[in-house]
Amino acid sequence: MQIITFGCRLNIFESAAIEKLVGADLPNVILFNTCAVTGEAERQLRQAIRRAKRENPNACIYVAGCAAQLHPEIYANMPEVDRVLGNREKLSKAALMAREKIVVAPMDGMSQEDNIDVPIISDFSGKTKAFLQIQQGCNHACTFCVVHHIRGKNTGLHPDTVIHQAKTFVQNGYNELILTGVDLAAYPYGFCALIRRLLVEVDGLKRLRFGSLDPAVLSDEFVALMASDKRLMPHIHLSIQAGDDLILKRMGRRHTKQDILTLVGKLRQVRSDIVFGADFIAGFPTETDEQFNETMDLVQRANITHLHVFPYSERDGTPAAKMPQIPVAVRKERAKKLRDLGNRQMTELLDKMVGKTISVLVEQPFEGTGENYLKVRFETPQIVGQIVDIRITKRENDELVG
Repeated sequence: MQIITFGCRLNIFESAAIEKLVGADLPNVILFNTCAVTGEAERQLRQAIRRAKRENPNACIYVAGCAAQLHPEIYANMPEVDRVLGNREKLSKAALMAREKIVVAPMDGMSQEDNIDVPIISDFSGKTKAFLQIQQGCNHACTFCVVHHIRGKNTGLHPDTVIHQAKTFVQNGYNELILTGVDLAAYPYGFCALIRRLLVEVDGLKRLRFGSLDPAVLSDEFVALMASDKRLMPHIHLSIQAGDDLILKRMGRRHTKQDILTLVGKLRQVRSDIVFGADFIAGFPTETDEQFNETMDLVQRANITHLHVFPYSERDGTPAAKMPQIPVAVRKERAKKLRDLGNRQMTELLDKMVGKTISVLVEQPFEGTGENYLKVRFETPQIVGQIVDIRITKRENDELVG
């Protein structure tokens, strides 16, 4: 089976789980593990499906995951597609081997007490970082989002299973683990408690990194953890979405602009080397120029350097889709302004790193990733998978060289 993965780090983990489940049992299948975060993501997916069928006319095409969960009939009606599987079914060998064209059960029916059931994975082919899914689903309903429908309620992998999976990765030579989930910080067994267990119980763990975190649930306990152990990487990616309080309220978010500034300030007090990334939506319905400028102001004041910007994209069935819409051209223009600001702040950060020595995970003989999620290119080859200290000599475009 060939697996083509779209979207988030959680999908990367689940693709590896699918590969372990199926093994060599479906040799002539191309499976798309899909994303439905925006309409544009689905448009690109449909293009990729058609291209794959043209290039592999004898292959069976499976469409699985979020887009399949959201719109099973759309994909089942594509002439290129042989099978459609939902988010639960893609992690079931029986469903993967089934003969029905559509195998999709509603995620809304999941109980919050249902635990994640995924196989223990030993490695990620071709990757130097190990992704570890600890959480699934979301109990909130942001007005622009369909994730709570396609991923179900907040559930978690039992802590003992997380520890076992982490030990397996470390024993197989992975020096960096990345915790993933849909609403990661809402891990039902206690996010900070799990981090403590990983740091204490997983011998040989050198780096621990997190996927996107909801700032509304990051407490002073999390700040204290970041202060206590340098194995927690000084790069935090926050799900912020906007910088204007009224727009945040209309989005259904649970934080304010000041909450972000306070959290960022506390983390910088305990980790002077920390950098921040964030998700932002540009051109959300009803957003005025002044409200968009509040987002620009937040990015500047919080000095956010790793920006992930989406122009707002309507999703049928969401409350935001019924609100007064901003012209698409304005959404794209605002997204560009946000990206340009992020690029300027990233350049300033990179320039400040010149002359410093930083710890880098080697991902290719001549390149790797620093603790603060900066890309580093080496002037001499290094051993892939190892962590090395690199003295930075210059910046070239968006990379450091050392």
